[in-house]
Amino acid sequence: MVKKNLPVEKQTSESETPLEQAESGVQQVITEAKHEVERSRAPWYSSSKRAYFLIGVYAVLTVLFGLLAWYVRVHPILPVDVAITKEFQENQAPWLSNSMAAISYLGYTPILFTALIVLTAIFFWLVDLRLEAILVVVVSAASELLNGGIKLLVARPRPSAKLVDVLSHASGQSFPSGHVMSYVAYFGLLFSLGIILLKRDRWWHYLILIIPALFVILVGPSRIYLGDHWASDVLGAYLIGGILLGISLWIYLKLREKGVLTRKERRGIGKMREHHGS
Repeated sequence: MVKKNLPVEKQTSESETPLEQAESGVQQVITEAKHEVERSRAPWYSSSKRAYFLIGVYAVLTVLFGLLAWYVRVHPILPVDVAITKEFQENQAPWLSNSMAAISYLGYTPILFTALIVLTAIFFWLVDLRLEAILVVVVSAASELLNGGIKLLVARPRPSAKLVDVLSHASGQSFPSGHVMSYVAYFGLLFSLGIILLKRDRWWHYLILIIPALFVILVGPSRIYLGDHWASDVLGAYLIGGILLGISLWIYLKLREKGVLTRKERRGIGKMREHHGS
């Protein structure tokens, strides 16, 4: 009787130890993730146009922030700020208070927020988005340093319980909001990279855009509602956060064009132009 040979793959899997099988499974997941991310990436010439448009928008914010920072330094308490906070706090239903606190939660737990940033960078690195991985860490770190420096320069006190309800007590200076800046640096960057890199033909492409956008949009109102910051603190944080994001994207594009930690996609574009020229 002739014995049938077992398939090679079956023989191999049976000879592997559980640890080797686990490592093989993880490697397979990473490989599939790489393929999916690669398939989802928009062409360079298309993503470049999107990024430069975003940079133009961010650049306009610079002048506005400078004017606002000067004004709140001269006038620490603005009647419009007090009026806005009171309007926000008019409805203090438990569900609303809990929702606002939940949105700001990451900013209150720097260890958790830092872990999230590191995990995001590791994921980007594993799927061959290495320049983007470094960018996520650098932008968040730069945001923290910039926020601390501006707070020292402007030296604006936080909202007082004599003027509004302070539902969440925080220490330090008030302008600009550290929560808003850190959310713009992390979630705003994820949103921008999603706009730049993805074709948006998968459901998870839109999820990557919607979730970060919600965090960026809602963190500002949550800081006002909780009485941690004035509305002008939040506005200033959105402005300077946008400026930092714009500068970071500009540097990112320049490095990407030179092929730093990424594939030189422009070679393909050059060949395509030569083909059309001939």
